[in-house]
Amino acid sequence: MHYSPQLASIAPRSVDWSSVRKFSKYAILLLLLVWLYAPILWRLLQQWIADPNYSHGLLVPVFSAFVLMRQWPSLVAEKSDPSNWGFALMVIGIATLIVGVLGAELFLSRMSLLLVLAGMIVFLRGWRTFKLALFPWTFLVLMIPIPVIVLSQVTFPLQQLTSMISAALLPLFGVPVLREGNVINLPAMPLEVAEACSGIRSLLSLMSLSVVYGYFADKRIRIRTLLAIASIPVAVAANSIRIVVTGLLAEYWGTDKAEGFFHGFSGWLIFLMALMLLLALHGLLRRAEASGCAA
Repeated sequence: MHYSPQLASIAPRSVDWSSVRKFSKYAILLLLLVWLYAPILWRLLQQWIADPNYSHGLLVPVFSAFVLMRQWPSLVAEKSDPSNWGFALMVIGIATLIVGVLGAELFLSRMSLLLVLAGMIVFLRGWRTFKLALFPWTFLVLMIPIPVIVLSQVTFPLQQLTSMISAALLPLFGVPVLREGNVINLPAMPLEVAEACSGIRSLLSLMSLSVVYGYFADKRIRIRTLLAIASIPVAVAANSIRIVVTGLLAEYWGTDKAEGFFHGFSGWLIFLMALMLLLALHGLLRRAEASGCAA
């Protein structure tokens, strides 16, 4: 019988059942994840949009996904070594989710998602793959609003610190002040450093942006870490400048000029100033590194 290569080319091929089983396992876990966390993620998205303290949350998962896409060849090339410890992590994550839902604690419910994601990676691919994905996974923590009780504990000291710095700077410009807690009494008007003016918004946003900037601008881990830590004093300093400028406007230009449009616009202006300070700090760090290497 004559053998036809054309017939051989259209002959049915054997199914790679190992690949089918692996894909089915991934698909089932992904569907379960979406089913469990869709309501929680929807409420989280609504909070990002409605709460100016966490508007940066929209950036966080986008950046993490971008980093994962850049690392994808390395993640795929890494030898798969699944670990059952990943299943244990997923169980802990689900238990945390149950506690959060029953206790109406949004922070626990949202943090449980990160535990489940970590467990899935370890369970399906192993610890070495999770190590490669550790940075974008850790960055996702910044998208989760911290509990209100913790936020209040952070906000109040920031209010006091900002008030102290502003009250110390204003007399240097000829403005006498009397500080009572977080209220700075000026001859023209009292300035209250409210929670919204404490700097917590710029702190959270600037910390996230400092990590993103460090990732693109510098490959050295120590410089990236220093930039992220430096975002805290930079945010406090920038917000103190905002209070000082508001006090100067109220004293020398009129109280109406210190309120209204300037009060809202100055928030963006000071945030840009904080970014410029962060860029300047990065430049100083690079010069210090260069001079150290030259020496």
